[in-house]
Amino acid sequence: MNTYKNPLEERYSSAEMLFNFSHDNKFQNWRKLWIALAEIEKDLGLDISDEQIQQLKDNATNIDYTKAAEYEKRFRHDVMAHVHTYGDVAPLARPIIHLGATSAFVGDNTDLIQMRDGLLILRKKLVNVIKGLSDFAMKYKDMPTLGFTHFQPAQLTTVGKRATLWLQSLILDFEELEFFLETLRFRGVKGTTGTAASFLELFNGDYDKVKTLDKELSKRFGFDKVFGVSGQTYDRKLDAKVVSLLSNIAQSAHKFTNDLRLLQNLKEIEEPFEKDQIGSSAMAYKRNPMRSERIGALAKYVMSLSSSSAMVAATQWFERTLDDSANKRLTIPQAFLAVDAILLIWNNIMNGLVVYENRINKHIMDELPFMATEYIIMEEVKAGGDRQEIHETIRVHSMEASKKVKMEGKENDLIERIMNDSSLKLDKSKLSEVLDPKNFVGFAPKQTEEFVKNEAQPILDKYADLIGLEAELKV
Repeated sequence: MNTYKNPLEERYSSAEMLFNFSHDNKFQNWRKLWIALAEIEKDLGLDISDEQIQQLKDNATNIDYTKAAEYEKRFRHDVMAHVHTYGDVAPLARPIIHLGATSAFVGDNTDLIQMRDGLLILRKKLVNVIKGLSDFAMKYKDMPTLGFTHFQPAQLTTVGKRATLWLQSLILDFEELEFFLETLRFRGVKGTTGTAASFLELFNGDYDKVKTLDKELSKRFGFDKVFGVSGQTYDRKLDAKVVSLLSNIAQSAHKFTNDLRLLQNLKEIEEPFEKDQIGSSAMAYKRNPMRSERIGALAKYVMSLSSSSAMVAATQWFERTLDDSANKRLTIPQAFLAVDAILLIWNNIMNGLVVYENRINKHIMDELPFMATEYIIMEEVKAGGDRQEIHETIRVHSMEASKKVKMEGKENDLIERIMNDSSLKLDKSKLSEVLDPKNFVGFAPKQTEEFVKNEAQPILDKYADLIGLEAELKV
């Protein structure tokens, strides 16, 4: 307990994402890359024996991290430290480890593997949030609720229709993630400045063999596309794009939690609150929205990281500089871990959202009489009244009712005032029908049905095997 621990590891992120960016996964991928490189080089005619390759395979997970650290302290070079560490346990293969390659061969290609696999982990969590939001939207598609613009009462919508706004943002992010995965390229084998000169030398100028090596190695690691050109490293714009994608997911999550926290203050909808959960060490009655607040905190952090990756991409020199390295080690894993945590919490919230219909109805009835005035004016005109005179009468009643609500803390009595006004000619028996909130939600129920059917359901059908996620929080 006397050294710093990353909160993302201790408190927030899932085991699968933590493993994805672990030392074991990283350096075992380095060794897998070296093994694949040797195997394909052998197949293409280089003097590499089966015994050498077998020794590499036998020791693929036999990593002495203490020795690697000693080598790195001596060499000030992490890749060469691991080349020597691998060579110590596979001495027969020592001469052919990393043959023709540069540091970015293992470093960059492993980064791309981890980013791809990280996005696949996030895809599952995204699908489950989309499922949760879709179910919620459909369940409450017909339930009227007070709409807000500028956080001031506006026309009615429905609880489900509002949820489709959260859902739409996330589907936009999901589509971006899908496109990123479909177009993601492997660095492959490119040499020190991207010209593949070392491999051209190894294969005696046979360009086709170099191209085959590049293509076959990429296929082995599940990549159909390879960067056509590179410097020593793949274009750092890719890192900026993936962190931007993660930032977009964080933005959607933050927007959702902003709304939920406001709704919880109104006592209309609440995030889950467990039996033994404590909201405040001092105020025993508190039911703080700690899940939503945690998402907000993590989302702000992720959004801040997007500028860091953008600056790295913008400030690389020529074929490469090393001022990206330390930044990448921090930014990319942390962004993935934080978004993983965000989606885990979001799933947890969706599994236990509580809707208070009576409270929602109370807020509607506080405002609905004002919203009904336009209809009342039209009905009065149809009954033979003067539009301008009626407007003034309704305006005066509205101001008086508003004063009662704001200054005296009383219920909205606008409809009662109108009912008692003998100068108004409309059929007052119709007012109760007019005040049915469902008359004020427009096409919200239908819009909700169509959106879920046309936008969300195709995703849920395509990834039905990903649905079902245990979303337990560590703390």
